[in-house]
Amino acid sequence: MDVLEAIKTRRSIGLVSDEPVSKELIDKILEAGTWAPSHFRTEPWKFFVLIGDSRLRLGKTLAKIEEKNMDDSSSESNQKKLTKIIEKPFRAPLIIAVAVEPSDNPKAFIQEEYGAVYAAIQNMLLAAHGLGLGGYWRTGKPTYDPLMKELFKISEDGEILGFLYFGHPKRTVPEGKRRDLNEVTTWLSSENDFDKLV
Repeated sequence: MDVLEAIKTRRSIGLVSDEPVSKELIDKILEAGTWAPSHFRTEPWKFFVLIGDSRLRLGKTLAKIEEKNMDDSSSESNQKKLTKIIEKPFRAPLIIAVAVEPSDNPKAFIQEEYGAVYAAIQNMLLAAHGLGLGGYWRTGKPTYDPLMKELFKISEDGEILGFLYFGHPKRTVPEGKRRDLNEVTTWLSSENDFDKLV
């Protein structure tokens, strides 16, 4: 698949089958992530492949995080809610948790370390799409909770940056839409053009 076609046709796909994703495909997705650019070649990414019952531990951690915000976690409605949260990681047969572990290189800015891992995530999403898989990048407040760092043994300076859910898609997805590039682009051809920016 042409790279520009892959970029334009990739979509977030949540509806996938229970069919396992082969190790061969998983390795290709992970390798694509490692080819992202990183300043000073720090390669600050860390990947955790969750398959099988390991997803249950993630679900239980998500439930613990949610439970902290509940007045009465033992109520029937909250118990149902927590059960649903525990089951969430089973929506896809494969989850790849992606973390940043900033290097100790004094020349590397923290923003650039995060940027490198975000680039790795995009590489992985595009690779999965090119391999015929469906998936999406899940984040949200629980992603950055201390309990999540504890689960994956992330350092104090590190952070989980998201969960990539992958599987074999159950349906085709519609074409996407984006704003016209002219709405988000400003061409600067002379020094004075900067004075006209609003």
